[in-house]
Amino acid sequence: MRHRTKLDRRSLLQGMTALGAAFVGTRIGIERAWAADIHTIKLQLGWLAGNGILGELAADENGYFAEEGLALDVVAGGPNVDGVASVASGRAEIGSISSSPSLMLARSQGLPVKCIAAGYQQHPFTYFSLEKNPVREPKDLIGKTVATNGTARILLQALLAANGIPEDQVEVLVMGADMSPLLTGQADVVTGWKTNVSALSVLGPERVDMTLWDAGIRLYANPYYVTDRSLNENPEQVRGMLRAIARGWGWVHDNPEAAVDILVSRYPNLDRDAELAAVGSVVEYSFNEATREHGWGTMTRENWQAQIDIYDRLGQFEGAAPAVDDVMTLSVLDEIAAMRPVYG
Repeated sequence: MRHRTKLDRRSLLQGMTALGAAFVGTRIGIERAWAADIHTIKLQLGWLAGNGILGELAADENGYFAEEGLALDVVAGGPNVDGVASVASGRAEIGSISSSPSLMLARSQGLPVKCIAAGYQQHPFTYFSLEKNPVREPKDLIGKTVATNGTARILLQALLAANGIPEDQVEVLVMGADMSPLLTGQADVVTGWKTNVSALSVLGPERVDMTLWDAGIRLYANPYYVTDRSLNENPEQVRGMLRAIARGWGWVHDNPEAAVDILVSRYPNLDRDAELAAVGSVVEYSFNEATREHGWGTMTRENWQAQIDIYDRLGQFEGAAPAVDDVMTLSVLDEIAAMRPVYG
């Protein structure tokens, strides 16, 4: 990973501290001078805060946002929060949402938001079964009952369409995040994120995984997005936000246990042992062969176009399918290439 040398706010304040208590008044003055130059940016999540923002919290803790003249305010999402609308309206400067199709659908509805980076290179959404009745590839779904949540039903439809399987060959059971339908025999398959190690632990060593990605539906997870207006009118702020986030995820790659400690210190409701068990998977989804070649956050126009095509085929857009260049841009990634970790 490439670095730059720069006197940041945190380093300066630490240096002042080392000079001793006699300079407390001077330090306070410097704090105020720096504070006047700091702009607080809101990061709107599409979900509750968890290990998906390890990099952002690490960047905040290590002063990477401060070096950009920014302060981070994380705004949690949830079932009753329309995070994309919050960013589109200007209430938040940047957003991160669980799945890339949300941005395609938003654009088709006229919301002026555009993806600038992909946090997870592959979507962790997975179909889980047991060895006694395994589903290892799409054709194994035929004749099975799949328990999935309502919003993920379209993912199953996309998977079946991409693999030429009629929908009436698979029975669908709407469920929440509970894995019990698989254990009780109500369903042959349940769905969830592979990074949710705590929830998946009840399935034990007999668990069989078929990821959505391996089944042919190649979505991005945790994509970052901003408005067209931000890209046009505040390009340096957009670059600064993404530089800080990229550096934060690089730090998580090198310091996963310390990153978990930062996470649970900010969100004490989270279980440290469970997060330690999950962090390896989170890092693997953030860094792979694509990031080794092209750097953290990389994505391709071709993959976005394939996503648009399958959703258009399923009639998911209210009007015409959005153009790929209206949904995403590689410009910010290219402009901050020197600061993006190249692990993989």
